[in-house]
Order: sequence, then C-alpha cells, then structure tokens
Amino acid sequence: MPDRARDWFQQAKRDLEQAKSSRAEDRHEWACFAAQQAAEKAVKAIHLSLSQEAWGHVVARLLKELPIAVPQELIDKAKVLDAFYIPTRYANGHPEGAPFEHYGSLQSADGIKYASEIIEFAGAQMAAS
Repeated sequence: MPDRARDWFQQAKRDLEQAKSSRAEDRHEWACFAAQQAAEKAVKAIHLSLSQEAWGHVVARLLKELPIAVPQELIDKAKVLDAFYIPTRYANGHPEGAPFEHYGSLQSADGIKYASEIIEFAGAQMAAS
C-alpha cells in the first residue's frame, strides 16, 4: 500500500489556501469550513505517516488518538474548528438564518490561525518521523 501521508498533507495546505481566499471574498462560512478541513487532513496525514488509519472528522479526537504528545492548547483550538464542520454548510445548522449570517471575519481569522498551527504541528511531526 503506498504511503499517502504527503498527499493528505499537501491537500491540507491547499485547503488552508482556500480558507484564506474565501475569507478575502467575505465568504466566512466557507473559510471556516475550509480551515476545519485543512486541520482534519493535516492530522490524518500524521496518522498515515505513523502507519495508522484515522477515521472521522473530529479533529480534537484525531489529535488525542495520536501516539505522540499533543499540547492541550492545540486540542482546544481543534475543538473550535470542529464546531465549523456542519453548521457552516447547512441551513438548519443554526436555530434560524443561513450559515453565512452566523460567520464573520473574527471566526474566519481564528479558524485560519488555528488550522495553520495544526498544519505547522503536523509538518514538524511528519519531519521527525
């Protein structure tokens, strides 16, 4: 079976670029979702680099399941990103209003910052393994 860790990591970085583009276009709900996806793929890349399978979309759980030390602060930031997985995309994700009405520049800035930190962590872990 080929090692696909690098592919997942490269896609994580591209998703982060999409998050930045969406933010620049005031599509903050998409920026938040793309940031979550970037972090998810980066953590899955770490798992693959350690010859592990990783399933699911909860970044905080994926980080906790790693057989390496993960700073609690990074797990807490992943929890913020996890909150962007569903409600950023679905009209019934909030009691009322379309998703774009619930996300702005503060959320997208935090999402991009946190995803960037997780990608940086993933890159360092993959370089060390």
